[in-house]
Amino acid sequence: MNQEIEVRDNPAASRYEAHADGKIAEIAYERDSDLMIYLHTEVPKELEGRGIASQMAKYALDEAAAHHLKVVPLCSYMASYIKRHQEYLPLVVPEERDRVLNG
Repeated sequence: MNQEIEVRDNPAASRYEAHADGKIAEIAYERDSDLMIYLHTEVPKELEGRGIASQMAKYALDEAAAHHLKVVPLCSYMASYIKRHQEYLPLVVPEERDRVLNG
């Protein structure tokens, strides 16, 4: 089941959030000037299988693109999302692209 969930940035907590059924899914990040480092993606077990992680990843990467940020996907989910959606590959810092594609 893939329903549209509202995703928003919570800069005070350094994470993107999606709220559903009283639970919070998140992508934790660090921002360093023009660099966005994705650290961890977490979706509560009760929310799994609804496409929430994918919606959050798309939102986070679209935000990075809109703000002309380069990204470092340390989070394995974010790296695999970029590998599946290579239109985001140009956002990845050059020295990380090989790891994303072959990791």
